Amino acid sequence: MKETIPSRRIVLRGALALGCGMWLPIALSGCDSKKGANSGASTPGATPSAAGSKGAAAPAAVKVSQASVQYQTQPKGELKCKDCANFIAESSTCKVVEGQISPDGWCTMWTKKA
Repeated sequence: MKETIPSRRIVLRGALALGCGMWLPIALSGCDSKKGANSGASTPGATPSAAGSKGAAAPAAVKVSQASVQYQTQPKGELKCKDCANFIAESSTCKVVEGQISPDGWCTMWTKKA
């Protein structure tokens, strides 16, 4: 009896499908069709879309830890936080990384300002 070995393409497709399947529950963890269905409606009969279109506060963005993005207080070559699109100079903070951020620092979330 001859055993067939699947091609590399078949194996990689299976690995990709498995990997994406594992991320799906994480991506959908905040989705709940019943939770907050009328949270934006202030009067009976008001639709959530009408109430949510003005005056509704956007949910706070979740920031990542400095350690998880390899934050360092010194620049990486010419790359510095003060030149990053995520850096907020007024408060020396970042849009995506928690805590105080040095203008001369750097992390893996560094993105060139447009």
